[in-house]
Amino acid sequence: MDKEQLKLHTIDQLSSETIGFDILKYVCLPNMLGTEKDAILYFSGRDLARNIEITSLDDLIYLFEKFRWGKLELVKQKKHELIFHLMSDDIVHRLRSPLDVDFRMEAGFIAEMIQRIHGRHCEAAEKVNEKLYRVQFQVVFTD
Repeated sequence: MDKEQLKLHTIDQLSSETIGFDILKYVCLPNMLGTEKDAILYFSGRDLARNIEITSLDDLIYLFEKFRWGKLELVKQKKHELIFHLMSDDIVHRLRSPLDVDFRMEAGFIAEMIQRIHGRHCEAAEKVNEKLYRVQFQVVFTD
């Protein structure tokens, strides 16, 4: 085995509320997906969004909370760009965890949902602020 196995004390440091999701997303999937992990997670998020009916930004915000992905807030809206912040206790736990966490799936989910809500092609990128325990998503309309 090339990778070091997870130790029990490492697992104990994970949030009990989201541990199943965290183990799958940050341990199993990276092992299976290898170097294509980021792209596959992004497009998995987009695919998930295509399978859920929504009609508004409020629906997107509701789904983030329902999925325990965090509290999503639209903080800036321009003609060709939207900026969201994601914060919550779950985000704090994820960022403090010993796992290598990312938010690619969430970025893909946001991109697809915003594309459907606005009827405009777009892409999303995420930026983690570990000091503020906040994730920023920048959605750029590409049309």
